[in-house]
Amino acid sequence: MSNGSEVARRIAARSIAKRESGYADEVRRLIDAGRLVMAGSGSGSRPRVADIVTAAGLSNDAFYRHFRSKDDLIAAILEDGTDRLCSYLAHQMGKEATARARFERWVGGVLSQAQVDSAATTRAVLWNVGNVSREAMASPPSVNARLAELLHEPLGELGSRDPVFDARLISGATVGALSDLLWRKESPTSEDVSRIVAACLRLVG
Repeated sequence: MSNGSEVARRIAARSIAKRESGYADEVRRLIDAGRLVMAGSGSGSRPRVADIVTAAGLSNDAFYRHFRSKDDLIAAILEDGTDRLCSYLAHQMGKEATARARFERWVGGVLSQAQVDSAATTRAVLWNVGNVSREAMASPPSVNARLAELLHEPLGELGSRDPVFDARLISGATVGALSDLLWRKESPTSEDVSRIVAACLRLVG
């Protein structure tokens, strides 16, 4: 009986793994489709679930299998975008040997989201996030908090007495500068990066 039970467990585990893989693929397609539809809608109208599932090549049943509402999907799109940005920033910062250079890379990377090639999508996602319910946004950690974590080490090396507090403050200010660029539809310049870096370093002391 024990051998039979082991076979049953193994087959059941294989079936569950296949189902999980299929579900993960559905979620990925819905997130990518949601971002694409948002970019197409811009900041003038919110995308419909029907448009998102059509773009993903899935059904309403598939959508509601993973998300309670469109707001939940928008929150997931923001979290996914934050993951991608943090990964990109960490990679860029890893190329530098000094704390100041890593900090400059971080500022430049955050502001790069206002560059022409990505600004429309970033602007559309943030506009949609602004219309999402508090309940949907309560689960994922804030963008500022995630970005700030990358600054703890370099700010400590630069002399900050409280790197965690300073990182949160600097992250909020830099994301605010990004938002300003996005809504003015302006691309960041090297001077923008330099001025923010200089102001933040004065804050750190």
